[in-house]
Amino acid sequence: MAEQGEKRRRLVLIASPLQGHMTPMLQLGSYLHSKGFSITFAHSELNPPDPSNHPDFIFLPLPDKLSDTGGSSGFIQFLQALNDNCKPHLQKHLIQIIDEQKASTQKESIVIIHDNLMFCAGSIAGDLGLPSIIVRSSSAACVPAYRIIPQLHKEGRFPVEDSLLQEMVPGLDPLRYKDIPFISLTTQQSLKLTTLFASKTPPIAFIWNTIEFLEQSALTQIRHRYKVPVFTIGPLHKTSPTPSNSFLEEDTSCISWLDKQSPKSVIYASVGSLATMDAKVATEMAWGLANSNQPFIWVVRPGSVHGCDWIEFLPEDLVSEMKLKGLIVKWAPQKDVLAHSAVGGFWSHCGWNSTLESVCEGVPMLCQPFNNDQFLNARYLSHVWKMGLEIVEERGEIESAIKRVFVSKEGEEMRCRAMEIQEQIKVAVSHGGSSQNSMDDLVKFILSL
Repeated sequence: MAEQGEKRRRLVLIASPLQGHMTPMLQLGSYLHSKGFSITFAHSELNPPDPSNHPDFIFLPLPDKLSDTGGSSGFIQFLQALNDNCKPHLQKHLIQIIDEQKASTQKESIVIIHDNLMFCAGSIAGDLGLPSIIVRSSSAACVPAYRIIPQLHKEGRFPVEDSLLQEMVPGLDPLRYKDIPFISLTTQQSLKLTTLFASKTPPIAFIWNTIEFLEQSALTQIRHRYKVPVFTIGPLHKTSPTPSNSFLEEDTSCISWLDKQSPKSVIYASVGSLATMDAKVATEMAWGLANSNQPFIWVVRPGSVHGCDWIEFLPEDLVSEMKLKGLIVKWAPQKDVLAHSAVGGFWSHCGWNSTLESVCEGVPMLCQPFNNDQFLNARYLSHVWKMGLEIVEERGEIESAIKRVFVSKEGEEMRCRAMEIQEQIKVAVSHGGSSQNSMDDLVKFILSL
């Protein structure tokens, strides 16, 4: 399908080393390879993918001089170092690929597809005269929200005064000021990030890991602003499932434990692969789970609680009580857990991939965002899609929220709404649905280049 006469396409995919970005990029690569495209996958040496899961890809490691995910030095410094360090190596690889094509009898057109965190790829593509497409692994609503920050700053409304946090942002309905991405950063940091994410070389298209009906308003704004094709091909874990690429070892024993639980009875709690918290917050989470009397799976990622290896911050009697009611694991096969019939609620940080995985399975959410776009996603879950409940970090409130989801009329309505959205997603990813049509349109677009 990817051949048109003698013309072939080599797609060079450039992924950042964060779990929520690497996984969708690999899923996208698998889909495009299935359509006959040659796939070269460039990635930093930090958190590399497993080539054995994708034997038909050519992998290009990019030396990055990074030893961890950058949390200690700050996200902006990490992002800048990642791009600065990878850029010369990526440029060298691309020039080599171009030179090989010139000398080859089997000509291939080269198309760059990079995630938005790897912004160096767009500028290199521009310098080399190669078409580039940006992959967005966040919600579509995130873009209008962070793009408004410089304007708010110019108008004297950013940084946001505490008295305004609950107020609606003009022109950004349904978002409040507290839901704006990067709100927890300094003004300088927020403005720096919006600058970094502004493409120096305009892409010829966007690929979005979202669903058309879920974010119609934001997608309309984006199409109006950028005037390039926007392909809504999500959720990629449904439209192009691939082997697990988890950076952490998954404890699959929780699935057999779930098999023994009643339908829709278990609360699954996980704050993702990057969020960290202090011991006080984590202890309140533990008491809230224990006091709710709902069976639970609680993921406590090693190192996610400041100053602790795992759960040694918890009182021994509390740990003993919790083990009678549920499981505490270091990491879980999240998609399998959410798809299990025993799971009736997901207590989440509301990262976009976790949000998509939950809405796909019709699982209501308890929303505890930590940073960046998570506040925005939580707002949409609770206020627009009405399948989520915002919670605070206090054991009594947590206990109450869990009970509201599992045993109240409000929770029943949330579950019905979640299941309605699940059915709409099933239509979108099936033959003739919006996501499937968008996948087909993306292939045709690349072939037209």
